[in-house]
Amino acid sequence: MMLYPNSPEAAVKFLKFVNASPTPFHAVDNAITRLEKAGFQKIQEKDDWEKVVKPAGKYYFTRNQAALVAFTLPPGWQQGAGLSIVATHVDSPNLKVRPVSKRTNAGYLQVGVETYGGGIWHSWLDRDLSLAGRVVVAEQGGKFRSKLVRIDRPLLRIPTLAIHLDRNVNENFKFNQETEFVPIFGLLETQLNARKEGSSGTEDKPEKPDAGASSIQANHHSELLALLSAELSVAPQEIHDFELSLYDTQPATLGGINNEFIFSPRMDNLVSSFCAVEALAETGPAPLEGNVNCIALFNHEEIGSVSTSGAESSLIPSLLSRLSTTPGALAQSIARSFIISADMGHAIHPNYTSKHEEKHRPAMNGGIVIKTNAKQRYASDAVTTFIVKQLVERRGGRVQEYEVRNDMGCGSTVGPMLSKIGIRTVDVGNPMLSMHSIRETAGSHDVQSAIDLFSSFFEGFAKLDKELSVD
Repeated sequence: MMLYPNSPEAAVKFLKFVNASPTPFHAVDNAITRLEKAGFQKIQEKDDWEKVVKPAGKYYFTRNQAALVAFTLPPGWQQGAGLSIVATHVDSPNLKVRPVSKRTNAGYLQVGVETYGGGIWHSWLDRDLSLAGRVVVAEQGGKFRSKLVRIDRPLLRIPTLAIHLDRNVNENFKFNQETEFVPIFGLLETQLNARKEGSSGTEDKPEKPDAGASSIQANHHSELLALLSAELSVAPQEIHDFELSLYDTQPATLGGINNEFIFSPRMDNLVSSFCAVEALAETGPAPLEGNVNCIALFNHEEIGSVSTSGAESSLIPSLLSRLSTTPGALAQSIARSFIISADMGHAIHPNYTSKHEEKHRPAMNGGIVIKTNAKQRYASDAVTTFIVKQLVERRGGRVQEYEVRNDMGCGSTVGPMLSKIGIRTVDVGNPMLSMHSIRETAGSHDVQSAIDLFSSFFEGFAKLDKELSVD
C-alpha cells in the first residue's frame, strides 16, 4: 500500500495477484493459497465425497492444474439445495512454446511459438518477455510430477524492423505470424563458444539412439532446458515435457493522475477471477438453509472452452450431481441455482466513440457492466439482470448497460455455455480498454465493485430468489 497511498486496497491486492500469475496454472495456484488461508479444504474428484463433504464445510478441487472450483455449504445443507455460482476464466491470449521449439537463423537462437487466443499481436513486439508454465519432471522412485516454473527475468524479444528498412511501416503495418513473429533467445555465437570451451551445447548433435520416447532433449535448445532445470533444481534430462507461455516481465501497476487506472497484462480475465476468490474467501457463514456458494475458474475460454478444464466440460454438472445424487434432488438444485458469468467488458474509448452504441457506453470506475445481447451471445435476460441490479443496489453500487451495435459482431464468454445446463445466468463484467493487448487498462475502483457484487450475491441471493415469482 505504501507505493500507492490513498488508492483502492482491492486494486493494490489485485496487482500482487496478477503479477504472480503469468499463466492459468499460477493463477489457480495463487487462488488456492488464498482459499486455504481462509480455511478451505482440498478434495479431489477421485475421492468419495460422501465421507468428506459436510454441512458448514469449505472445499475446493482442481482439474489439470488449470481450473478451480471452490464452494461453501450452509450449516443446514441438504441435497437439492441450489448453487450460487460466480464463473470466470483464468486464461488470456499469449504465445506458447511449440513442442519442437528449437530454431536458429542468421546467427540467432530463436524459440518457436504458437499464438493462443485472439491477441493484439503487434502489442507483443519489442517487449521484455520471459517464460512460465509447468514442467513434468522425474523424481526419485520412478515417479513424475508436474511443477510450476516462472523465470523472473527477460529472456526473449520479438524485435520490430527498423523504420529505415521499411519506410511504410506506419502506414500499413502487417506481419506474418509464422515467419516474422519468432522470438530471439540469444546469439548462436554464444552457443558455439560454449562448445569450444567444452560445455554442454548439443543442438546440432543427433539424439542418442537409446533416448526414450519421452525425451525432449532434441526438441529444444539445451540453453532453454538448462534454464528450466536450474530453476527447478533438477538435471536437464529429468525434464520430460512442459507447457510454457511467454509473458511480459513489466509488472502491473496503478496509473493515471489519481491512480484511477490499472495498467496490467491479463486483466481479461484475472480481474474477475481475483474478485471471485476474494468474495468467497471473505464471505462469512452462510444462512442456515441458504444456497451453496461457489466459484468456478475455467481454462480455455479464449479458444472456445471445449476442453476438460473449460466451461463446456463436466466440472459444473459433476459438482451438481455429486451434491444432489438423486434425479429429483438434482432437478431441484438446478432450478434453485444461479450463475453470474463474470468477464471483462468494453469501456467507451475516447478516440473511437463510434464503436459503441450511442446509449450503451460503459465508463471505467462507473460500476458493474451488465452485458446483454438479443442473439444470446450473452446469457442475460430481464429476470437475471433484475437480480444483479438488486444485489448491487444492496451494496450501494452502480450498474451500467452494454449492448453491441447492430452493425458489429458481438463477443461471448462462458455464460451461454453454462446456461445450457438449465441454470439461470447473467453476464457481467468490469469495463476496460485495450482488451487482449499485452498491456490492458481498467479502472482501479471497479475491482471493489465486483467484489461487492459477488459478496452480495453469496450473502443474499437465496433470500431474494424466494421473493421473486417467475413461472
